[in-house]
Amino acid sequence: MTQEITVQGTVAEGFEAVREEFAAFVAEEPADYEGQLCAYVHGRRVVDLWAGAGVDGDALYGVFSSTKGAAHLVVAMLVQDGTLELDRKVTYYWPEFGAEGKGSLTLRELAAHRAGLIGTDTGFSPQDLADDRAMAERLADQRPFWRPGTAFGYHALVIGALTGEVVRRATGRTLQDVYEERVRAPYGLDFFLGLPAAHEPRFRSVQPMRPTPAEQALLDSVPSGPHTLAAIAFNTHPAEPTDLGSLPNDPRVRAKGPASFGGVASARGLAGMYAALLSEIDGKAPLLKEDTVAEFGQVHSVGYDLVARTHKSYGLGFQATADVWHPFLGAGTIGHSGAAGSQAFADPRSGIAYGYTRRRFAFPGGAAPENDRLAKAVHRAALETR
Repeated sequence: MTQEITVQGTVAEGFEAVREEFAAFVAEEPADYEGQLCAYVHGRRVVDLWAGAGVDGDALYGVFSSTKGAAHLVVAMLVQDGTLELDRKVTYYWPEFGAEGKGSLTLRELAAHRAGLIGTDTGFSPQDLADDRAMAERLADQRPFWRPGTAFGYHALVIGALTGEVVRRATGRTLQDVYEERVRAPYGLDFFLGLPAAHEPRFRSVQPMRPTPAEQALLDSVPSGPHTLAAIAFNTHPAEPTDLGSLPNDPRVRAKGPASFGGVASARGLAGMYAALLSEIDGKAPLLKEDTVAEFGQVHSVGYDLVARTHKSYGLGFQATADVWHPFLGAGTIGHSGAAGSQAFADPRSGIAYGYTRRRFAFPGGAAPENDRLAKAVHRAALETR
């Protein structure tokens, strides 16, 4: 049964079809739908929409792994500065990392999900998960789950802790602090890695997935076991297993902003960060040079993901968005999706920066299916108005 949910916000001339597509999707959703859509083209905001009772464009949502885009923007900036070198061994920055046969791994391989260090044998406590440094200390001593550099698999809950520890060792500062100083604060972005208490009233707690019977049957058919790579990567194997969908609802996670999954953002914040990465904003030069965007967007791992057990593609810290999610986007598009359904990316060929959030966890996890039609509408309008 369709519901009438009012779509609010604005679109620039030529982007009216994006509003129509968003409204058409929202009309198909349950009455409690909440979500936001924002897009920039060459640094100009052209879409700023939201829908849902009591929601506006300033509402903040847990964006899960879309956080990884912010984390690896910091890594890219430090590489661009010369502070980090992708082909140096991780142990150059973090000597303790070399335990248990990990000594030859480079930062490039680490960022491309090739370390085999997806978790620990005994798992993480909820306190550990909220603290990147605590996770990094545990991971340094862990034997990898495949020979480093020989294969890849999604380091779902730990990649930001691992690359973040490299950032901390190289700069003396946490990845979150560097992000706040160089990215979030200068642009006033509503995309936080560590949500200040003053902004807590704006946070909208994640609502659980509500699958149909057919969708639940598909979820139940996925092979699972307490000691599989997927169980270790998503920390469901310890005595106190992680409930992925509730992670952003933990105030410890919101306060510390773990760099793999702890970001809190609006669609404006997601799209605004990628716009700043790609384009001149308010007289400020793009955060990344074209060559840096190209290197971090270049596919480094492609094929069978040992954790996801399906085809995946990764650049350096970023998903290869055009391959994994939206094949109509330009080559070298960089971004990251989030488990509840958020999506964010920058397409350097069209100049699009895109951000989408939703409150209820979408089936089946990862970028919500509606992102394909919404991103396609933005892309079409951008090409038609250039």
